[in-house]
Amino acid sequence: MDAGRQPTLHEIEDRFVAIVEGRLTRDEVDRWAGRWVTDDGLDWDDVSWWALSLLHGIDLPAGESGGYLHDDEQVSEWLAELRKRRTM
Repeated sequence: MDAGRQPTLHEIEDRFVAIVEGRLTRDEVDRWAGRWVTDDGLDWDDVSWWALSLLHGIDLPAGESGGYLHDDEQVSEWLAELRKRRTM
């Protein structure tokens, strides 16, 4: 992906897949998404914004337990929901 070009929905989906498969860390994906969420000069479709907003914050801790606020099962459910929304 070109750093100067807004990511496509496919590229956003790939970040969900990368987390589920363990290819990228949650921290890496959060920082990537944060770069795009905070860019006020971009125009997003509803599905892309929904998915990107979920990725930004994907690394939030659940507390002292050491886990994440959004566990792996929830991330997989979000990926399934994203794929469903893409077909609508």
